[in-house]
Amino acid sequence: MRIMIVGSGGREHALAWKIRESKKVDKLFAIPGNGGISEIAECLDAVNDPVSIADVAVLNKIDFTIVGPEAPLVAGIADTFQDRGLPIFGPIRSGARMEGSKSFAKKMMLKNHIPTGSANLFSDYKSARDYIESSTFPIVIKADGLASGKGVIIAYNLDEAVKAISSCLVDLKFEEAGATVLIEEFLVGEEVSLLAFCDGDRALPLVPAQDYKRIYDDDLGPNTGGMGSYSPIPSVTKNVYEEIVSTVLTPTMEGLKGEGIEYRGMLYAGVILTDNGPKVLEFNARIGDPETQAILPRLESDLLEIMIASSEGDLSNSTLKWSNKKCVSVVLASEGYPENPITKREIFGISQAAKVEGVQIFHAGTKKIDGKTITTGGRVLNVSALGDTYKQARERAYQACELIKFEGKQLRADIAKRAEEVMA
Repeated sequence: MRIMIVGSGGREHALAWKIRESKKVDKLFAIPGNGGISEIAECLDAVNDPVSIADVAVLNKIDFTIVGPEAPLVAGIADTFQDRGLPIFGPIRSGARMEGSKSFAKKMMLKNHIPTGSANLFSDYKSARDYIESSTFPIVIKADGLASGKGVIIAYNLDEAVKAISSCLVDLKFEEAGATVLIEEFLVGEEVSLLAFCDGDRALPLVPAQDYKRIYDDDLGPNTGGMGSYSPIPSVTKNVYEEIVSTVLTPTMEGLKGEGIEYRGMLYAGVILTDNGPKVLEFNARIGDPETQAILPRLESDLLEIMIASSEGDLSNSTLKWSNKKCVSVVLASEGYPENPITKREIFGISQAAKVEGVQIFHAGTKKIDGKTITTGGRVLNVSALGDTYKQARERAYQACELIKFEGKQLRADIAKRAEEVMA
């Protein structure tokens, strides 16, 4: 089969790396790909709209397309491909609203009694300002649309809340994505990412992972697209896992069917483990980044087979087999990330780092130019490491991180540290 992956990040490199293992693959393409993906796939010129991407698929005789990022899904790429009879992994536009519109997802959760925090919706600055002036802090302010993982602000006082709603509703920092905001209840607990393959009727959950959204250690600083991840999570016992599946994933699939949406592809539930049980923070309509980079190294099943079964609407005979090893994935980011990343800096030491036992390096914001690997984005590399214990996986990941050099390199030093301490 000729397979094409849409996207250019660390998630897409991890997908390409894992899918390449399948015996079904004859040739792998990526649009547009990155410096690392170019080593294992043919990277095609970037086009952004669904029709142009479909044209590329036809031109290159692609048998199956896999969509990594959320923007093409929200734009309706799956609808375009299906209309032209082109097989694709990813939900249709109506399903992608689970990520493209936080208000849609919130209403769907409340309607179907899926546990989540209370929320109010505002598109007018004065109304939002009046509401927060009577609020108890902290509160959470979310841009309704897509904001590359940076549209969620936790406000601990009135000044921070006013600044947050002003940036969305007055300054239009997130453009149309922030023209409406949700002001939500602040929930306390440990966060969990639980992803599931969906076939329109059922959800086949993956192993849980945990994402680190803040830029600095100890969860300080602004939100990012994710500074690292690890899998599995000690606090997600068998009972907790089953509770999330039964109270979140199953009723969500039923709720989507009730809306007339046949959801095929990946559904990502961002969950928080509160004293009152698991509650949903957000849904995404695609594979998580950087969770994918901590999950796929543990997967022993054929990823492509599962994705095809999902897209064809029948996961009834599909199972997922996992390694018992732990995986820790650390993001190396550019100076200035997340607000103003400085790029076009040469990266050194990748080949040496890749020789560390258990380590796999996934490129995110990179490009190969004249034999050199250059930074092109905020998140540059994901350094993932397998180990028999969290301690071993962390040591391998950070040993490899130390070997990689580029000017202004940023990273968190505490990825999976809590897990190591709990399991010590």
